[in-house]
Amino acid sequence: MRVPLSWLREYVELPAGVTGRQVAEKLIRAGLEVETVDESDLTGPLVVGKVLTLENEPQKNGKTIRWVSLDIGADEPQWVVCGAHNFEVGDLVVVVLPGAVLPGGFAISARKTYGHVSNGMICSSTELGLGDDGSNGIVVLEPGEATPGDDAIELLGLRDDTLDIAVTPDRGYCLSIRGVAREAATAYGVPLTDPAALKLTGAGEGGYAVRVDDAEGCGVFVTRTVTGIDPKALSPRWLQRRLIAAGMRPISIGVDVTNYVMLELGQPIHGYDKDRLSGAIVVRRASAGEKLMTLDDQTRELDPEDLLITDDSGPIGIAGVMGGASTEISASTTTVVIEAAHFDPIVIARASRRHKLSSEASRRFERGVDPALPRYAAQRVADLLAELAGGTIEPDETVVDTQALPEPVTLRADHATLVAGAPISAEESVRHLESVGCTVVPAAAGAEPAPLAVGASVAADLITVTPPTWRPDLRDPNDFAEEVIRLYGYDNVPSILPAAPGGQGLTVSQRRRRRVATALVGAGFTEVVAYPFTGEADFDALGLPADDPRRTTVKLVNPLSDEEPSLQTTLLPTLLRTAERNVGRGAGDLAIYQTSLVFKPRPDAKTAPLPSVAGRPSDEEIAALDAALPEQPLHLGAVLTGSRVPAGWWGKGQPVTWAEAVQVARTVAAAVGVEPVLRNVELAPWHPGRCAELSVGGKVVGHAGELHPKVCQAFGLPARSSALELDLDALIEAGPESVTAHPFSSYPVAKEDVALIVAADVSAADVEAALVEGAGELLESIRLFDLYTGEQIGEGKKSLAFALRFRAPDRTLTETEVAEARQAAVQVTVDRFGAVQRVG
Repeated sequence: MRVPLSWLREYVELPAGVTGRQVAEKLIRAGLEVETVDESDLTGPLVVGKVLTLENEPQKNGKTIRWVSLDIGADEPQWVVCGAHNFEVGDLVVVVLPGAVLPGGFAISARKTYGHVSNGMICSSTELGLGDDGSNGIVVLEPGEATPGDDAIELLGLRDDTLDIAVTPDRGYCLSIRGVAREAATAYGVPLTDPAALKLTGAGEGGYAVRVDDAEGCGVFVTRTVTGIDPKALSPRWLQRRLIAAGMRPISIGVDVTNYVMLELGQPIHGYDKDRLSGAIVVRRASAGEKLMTLDDQTRELDPEDLLITDDSGPIGIAGVMGGASTEISASTTTVVIEAAHFDPIVIARASRRHKLSSEASRRFERGVDPALPRYAAQRVADLLAELAGGTIEPDETVVDTQALPEPVTLRADHATLVAGAPISAEESVRHLESVGCTVVPAAAGAEPAPLAVGASVAADLITVTPPTWRPDLRDPNDFAEEVIRLYGYDNVPSILPAAPGGQGLTVSQRRRRRVATALVGAGFTEVVAYPFTGEADFDALGLPADDPRRTTVKLVNPLSDEEPSLQTTLLPTLLRTAERNVGRGAGDLAIYQTSLVFKPRPDAKTAPLPSVAGRPSDEEIAALDAALPEQPLHLGAVLTGSRVPAGWWGKGQPVTWAEAVQVARTVAAAVGVEPVLRNVELAPWHPGRCAELSVGGKVVGHAGELHPKVCQAFGLPARSSALELDLDALIEAGPESVTAHPFSSYPVAKEDVALIVAADVSAADVEAALVEGAGELLESIRLFDLYTGEQIGEGKKSLAFALRFRAPDRTLTETEVAEARQAAVQVTVDRFGAVQRVG
């Protein structure tokens, strides 16, 4: 909203000499967003001149110029060259003299042209920044309007600061001079002259026939009729100047007046050519198949939800958005029917977006317009048309009003103090509320404060506040508290750091997640972050079977990309795409990881309910919302490509293998204090025979290994790239509740190696678990260091070699104790798997 300071001064007694920037600072402190202040770059001298003589001089180019002498109040006439011809001897004109600068930085100097030295120039409306006055020439003042030599800048109000205000949705009333004037009057503590305080001359009945069929969409509809308008009348310069300063283009007297009143009061107005109306005006919803050509010459398909203005000929306007071309005011209009109405903000906002048609009217209606304003706005338009265009106001008037008045709210008088924590007295709160137009009275005996009031059980004075009709955003106690606090001054509210209650610090889960991140970074991994979206193409690239549960996803209603319409069920697609981008840019040796949620739909999930926004959802509603949500476990994924150790002068490099991925998975598990059981499985997208399944307590927590060659090819990764994905929540949950510190033994360790021949289908993890079970508490560590298959041990067999380390905390173990522990360990494998100890 652009607000000329001179227009604002008409309704607010601002201090003398105050500048636009100073007013802007006050309004900003009051909570308005003043984006810029446009200051005039016009400088004088600019004076009124009287035409003394003029000589028409034809030129070779076919143009006729005038050599003019002017009385500018000086001893000698001022001579200028002028190309316009819409003035005569004796007329008063505006003359800019050498040394002046016109709007746009146009500097004026004496210069020779057409054989004469022109000492300045006679100005047109466009050159003065007043817009086109329709004369196609220079400004001619009315006789007696000024005398030669008068300051034309002061006379025409040319030097004026303009405030450009970004009006937020809750400040719709500030899309008007009236609304901003009210804020300025409150900020400066000065009286306000309300431009809407008009004497209503209408009878309240008998005007142009109106029927409202949709009272919810249209609560107020007012019409006034003005006859005998002079269609040739031009808008006066002051009105054009204000429209231009406010960012609107003057068009015609009828249109200019309605736009002027909209800017002045904030009430959108529409004018109809009465001679082009057919029958009564009806406000209703659109019917299927109806169309309308709007004022922008676009034919629009109407929706049944559109609220329309119609007559016997059909639709003549989309209510609150734009009128129709069939009834618009034209150059021959002599009788105007003025419409001033109040429409439901949501209905107008939806229609504006549905038709992609944002107008000055819709911007105001969708933010909420004062429902008490239509009669006064219609009266203001009628008065201006009578004054400026010679019209006659008919006494009959149509008023349809079913709009409910704002509901009063009871709250504590010190509610703003409780909200802000600032020493705002009850008297000051009442004063600020009344300054914004609220009616404040003591609450009736036995009244209870509204639910949002703080500490209602504490004894305090209660007040009943009725918001003004132009503030639809004031509905509950916190709304009123916000008004009080912003007028009290946000900079006066102390900044108090809240005291944090004592606690236990990080949770167990947070500490373990940090240990995992530290372990991965220490192992040379870099964390990445990617969008959690996926699609069928990703699953196809991973080679997932059609019945793989990872293909069952949560679909987004409005996805960012049609190719990725689902929430991820696995981290691998986004990680592999990230790796692909890095490899494509030359970073072939990668070790990246990501922790993120995955989304697994519940098979029995129901549609989530939509709780009311009037209050907190009930426990049952919250439980229903939770039940409708998908499971969202935290997963960890990692990808390794290229070389683990690069080649150099020290020798050949060491490429990444599937074993690296498996070891990384074990490192993550160790960081949370668990030791997973590994088993060879076949699962996409890993290579058959090179995929390890990790489980803890019998529950599968993830997989690691080498990616399938087709997967590497699909994602543009080097061959033998590896990856892992773990259910981090499950790992953390399986971890011990506390960490037990084992005392360090200073006694020597006893080293024993054992090689066992078992069936090929027996897993090394199961053999290791049997050895641990049999060795007992003296076993300090165990490690598989060799796997052998071949003719020496027979077909269908394999040899597993383990390094056993025994140690006691309080003594040196004897050979007998070590041998017994070793033999006990081997015996368990013999009994369980039929293992044969390999000798030599």
